[in-house]
Formats: sequence, structure tokens, C-alpha cells
Amino acid sequence: RTMAVATVNLRALTSWVGIARLFAVVLSCLAFSLVASTGHFGAPYGTWCMFTWCFCFTVTLLVLLLELLELYPLLPLSWDDFTSAFSMLAALMVFTSSVVFPATFISSPCSSNRCARQAVATAASCLCFLAYAVEVSLTRAKPGDISSFLSTVPGLLKVFEAYVACLIFSLLDEYNGEPGLTWCVAVYSICFIFTLLIIIFTIGRCLTYIPCPLEKVLVGYNFLALLMYLTATVLWPLYSFRGRSRPDPCGTNCWWNKHLGVTFLTIFNLIAYLVDLVYSTRMVFVRAP
Repeated sequence: RTMAVATVNLRALTSWVGIARLFAVVLSCLAFSLVASTGHFGAPYGTWCMFTWCFCFTVTLLVLLLELLELYPLLPLSWDDFTSAFSMLAALMVFTSSVVFPATFISSPCSSNRCARQAVATAASCLCFLAYAVEVSLTRAKPGDISSFLSTVPGLLKVFEAYVACLIFSLLDEYNGEPGLTWCVAVYSICFIFTLLIIIFTIGRCLTYIPCPLEKVLVGYNFLALLMYLTATVLWPLYSFRGRSRPDPCGTNCWWNKHLGVTFLTIFNLIAYLVDLVYSTRMVFVRAP
């Protein structure tokens, strides 16, 4: 009888991308272990940070194992698109946690043992973000290479746009009764759904079944999304702050802070869709020699 021999690809661990992933695994594990040891990570923000570190640790470790044993070709998905999208998503999630966690849980002066562990966990989280940022940089497609869409600048921007939309949803609270605010929420929802579908269909290798020129469809979608976000950039602050002053005091869950956060995130996504449109247009209409 023939015996199956497992193939081990050590380059999955020794390449620069593999080393970056190893650092991300170790640092994310260190971050959630230190925070877990303090027993002080309640409330939505602490739960989000712990979920981020555990999620990134688990998926990155799984990616390393699949590449080490060369099992990823058996999966019914585009592996390069999946790893590019995940590394971008992980970088954004860990960056958010690196900002939110110390702002929420670390107070000055930091003299207790618990505070010291929280500070080390924050430092580990910042280094983990750098590891994922390095991975994104190493796996980003070179100019003219579109074999893996989500590793191109427009593809990475799609992940950024979807993530920022999720942050916007987390800050939405009072918007009923104002047609302008309702329109803005519709803009966020429609653009998020279409962007998420593009990401999922790309990873699932389903875009080839679309019976129309995909590149030109993406350019048209980016143009419409840009126009919609442009209206939201104007209407959201106009209807949110018109005739309403900032409460005093204004705590963590203050509606003013949340609406101000939505305003800035809307501007970030507007810029992202603008850059996305520029790059997508160049990819379609400007061919590299």
C-alpha cells in the first residue's frame, strides 16, 4: 500500500512574510494573555479588543499551518486574495485595539501591577499592528500585476472601506426623524453591502461568472459610492449638530462624540473611495507597457 507523505514547506516560516506572521502570532498571544491575566477587560470596548487579538492569533496561526503543510490548495477559495484581505483587516483591527484599549483602561498615574501588564499588552498590540502592516506591504501586488485583486491598492482599499463602515455602524445611535440622517445611514449600508459582496465574491472566485466587464463595473460603482459619500459628508454634520450644542459633561457614550466620530469616519471613507476610483480608473484605462 502507498502511504501519504505530508509535504512540509519550511519557506512558509522562513520567508519574510512567514516571519512577519510569526511575530503577529506571538505578539497577539502576548497581548490577550496579559489582558486576560488582569481580569479587567469588561464592557464593549474591552470585549472588542480581546476578540481582535484572539481572532487574529487564531486565523494567522491557521494560515501558517496551512502554508507549512501545503494544504491551502485544497480550499475552494483564492488563497492569495484571502490572505491579503485578512492581513489588511487584521492590521486595521489591531490598530483600533491599540488605540481604544489604553484610552479606555489605562489611567494616569500607571503604578500598579495591573496597569503595568496593560501597558505591556498595549505595546505588544502596537508591535503586532506593525507586523501585519509589514505583511500587507510584502504581499501587495506590484504595479501592473492584477492576478490577485485584493492585494492591489483598490482591493486593499475595499477592505478599508468595509471596516470603516463597520466602525460607523458601531457609533450610530440617534438618527430617527431626520431625513438627512436617514439618507446617510442608507449610504453607509448600501456601500458596505456592495463592498462586502465584492470582497466575498473575489475570495470565493465568483467574479468570473458576472456577465459584464468587471473592471468597468468597479469603476462605475466607485464613482457612485464617491458621490453618495460626498452627500453624506455634507448632510451628516449638518443635520447632526444643527441647533444642538455639545453637552457638558460629555462622557464616553455622549452622542456628540459619537456623531463627531461618524463625521470623521465618513470623511475617511470619502477619501478612500476617491483614491479607489483613481487607482481603479488607472488599472482599467491606463495599461502598463
